[in-house]
Amino acid sequence: MTDLEETLENADRGMTSTNLSSVSNFDAALTADVAAISRIDAVASILEIVCRTTGMGFAAVARVTRDRWVACAVRDEIAFGLLPGGELDVKTTICDEIRDSGRAVVIDHVAEDKDFCNHHTPRTYGLQSYISMPIILPDGAFFGTLCAIDPHPARLNRPEVIGMFKNFAQLIAFHLDAQARAAKQDAALLDAQEAAKLREQFVAILAHDLRNPLASIDAGVNVILRRKPDETTRSIGEQIHKSARRMAALIDDILDFARGRLGGGFMLERNPNAPLFEHLEQVIGELRDLSENPIEARIDLAHPVNCDPRRVAQIASNLVANAMKHGAPSRPIRVRASTDERDSSLRSRTRGTRLMRSSHNSCFSPSFAETVGRQTRASASVST
Repeated sequence: MTDLEETLENADRGMTSTNLSSVSNFDAALTADVAAISRIDAVASILEIVCRTTGMGFAAVARVTRDRWVACAVRDEIAFGLLPGGELDVKTTICDEIRDSGRAVVIDHVAEDKDFCNHHTPRTYGLQSYISMPIILPDGAFFGTLCAIDPHPARLNRPEVIGMFKNFAQLIAFHLDAQARAAKQDAALLDAQEAAKLREQFVAILAHDLRNPLASIDAGVNVILRRKPDETTRSIGEQIHKSARRMAALIDDILDFARGRLGGGFMLERNPNAPLFEHLEQVIGELRDLSENPIEARIDLAHPVNCDPRRVAQIASNLVANAMKHGAPSRPIRVRASTDERDSSLRSRTRGTRLMRSSHNSCFSPSFAETVGRQTRASASVST
């Protein structure tokens, strides 16, 4: 059941004389029904075609419940006096009976029709011709009717006229269902986007809050190292210090990712004479201590690079870390950084599992993982 169908069913069931909240909700549902019909551009053309084809002067799309008859769209050429949103007493209409039976009613000439010549509806509204086709939503829920009336007789009980009304009623039902499904999908998408935003905010807050205990660990290790401890303690302290710095870099990565996803982005601190060599040496040195693969680095920066050296070092760290994670065990990881008069290049190369071609567009996604493939040479590079 779509949202629209559930609204219609609940509206029909929830109307009571003592429940003011139900009355308010019911009126809101009917208002939404009128608006839904108004968003179907084809309805105006349908009503015009109905009037021109049958010669009748009034045509409408009506929402019909057990207690209400509300005009959703109207074409009035006989001054009947009803506008969209206007109502008739449902008990004075034939649509009330159509709602119960689910069948169309077609009257060419009321005065000559044995079933309706004494019916209260033609007498009440001065009708001589009448046709009304139920609008049934795809799941079988009754929405209302496509109807036409006129004070003069009309030749309506013909296959082509009845078929036209049936097709138009089905078209209206299709559009109503499509609107309801689109609204449901939009709501689901909005919920998913909101959930994703909250997750990213949580990640950003978590990463920010991790800084304080990490700073305390690093400060404590520095105090120990300044007291000139024995060789074993000093070695352990230096390892903790390096790990703390690595963790700080990882927290920075998480914050950068969260800022990028939340739309804030991050600032680059470009320097035309950036000390890029020192930054690259430092990050490669840190990774050597963690890597089971030998890391061979050649840094040849013959020309200055206008860049943010910390961000370039971050890129190098990610490239080498990926090679450490996905490369073949014990195979060397070769890192090359070079510049010339026009460009700079940073490359990481090793042997590992070949990426499937279908993964090329997603291999730099934070959540990317792939285990299928064969052993071959793998490389990654960044050039400016």
